[in-house]
Amino acid sequence: MALSTPESATTSAWPAVPGARGRFRGRVGITRFGRSRSAVVGLAIVLGLTLLSLAAPLAAPYDPLATVPGEQFRPPSLAHPFGTDQFGRDLLSRTIWGGRTSLAVAGLAVGIAALVGFPLGLWAGYFSRSFVNTAVMRLTDMVLAFPPILLAMVIVAILGPGTQSVTVSIAIVSIPPLTRLARAAMLTQLGSDYVTATRTAGASDRHIIFRAILPNCLPPILVQVALAAGTAILLEAALSFLGLGTQPPAPSWGSMLYDARSYLAHAPWYGIFPGVFITLLILGLDALATGLRDALDPSHRS
Repeated sequence: MALSTPESATTSAWPAVPGARGRFRGRVGITRFGRSRSAVVGLAIVLGLTLLSLAAPLAAPYDPLATVPGEQFRPPSLAHPFGTDQFGRDLLSRTIWGGRTSLAVAGLAVGIAALVGFPLGLWAGYFSRSFVNTAVMRLTDMVLAFPPILLAMVIVAILGPGTQSVTVSIAIVSIPPLTRLARAAMLTQLGSDYVTATRTAGASDRHIIFRAILPNCLPPILVQVALAAGTAILLEAALSFLGLGTQPPAPSWGSMLYDARSYLAHAPWYGIFPGVFITLLILGLDALATGLRDALDPSHRS
């Protein structure tokens, strides 16, 4: 006599609980995020500065590279709201275009680091008793033993100054923290009942990692991406301030601070505005990360 099988058991070979739980958590998280004033303000700051930088060809009133003899070190005015520099270049235009460079470097570096670091961490956590985990974590520990700015400086010194070298160096120093976080997130989920059920159903390791476990690891991953972006902005600014990043005459926030260091006594506006934009973006990313953490993982709320 044949046994009757529930319809839900015959429609799919994989457990449906993780996906449904992830979608429900996502909807609840979006609602909580929208209720967080600091998170919304942080998102608005990040989006505002990003859109302003992307619209640089339209938003900048002047050519950021155009020098105007006789207009050197003009203080802020209606014609030049941020003033001018030692070559008569409009600082508002250079700040807008500089944001485009800084955001592009930080965004690309964090993107590369995420594409490399998260899969490495997930695989290392899933195969926690294998050589893969040992090799990945020992390499990660070696990189983390050095201060990020020092390691980035060494990499740029090897590759040569420039925007591409800075992007590569920031990506390399950003990979280990993302790898460790992804591994920790994997280990917290590995013993869950839904993972056991998915494995019992015959799913492949790739399916278990990326289809079953990854959606439930997204909350800490998204928070870490926002924090990594803030760190990348600071690293880009620091390297450019040291003369290792974006080379003149191309603007970036860090290189503008580097150029302004010799003129702060009689042209203080030169370095103020790039510094303000860097500070605003870092604060916005921090508020965004905090809002994401509180919305997606309320247990961390104070």
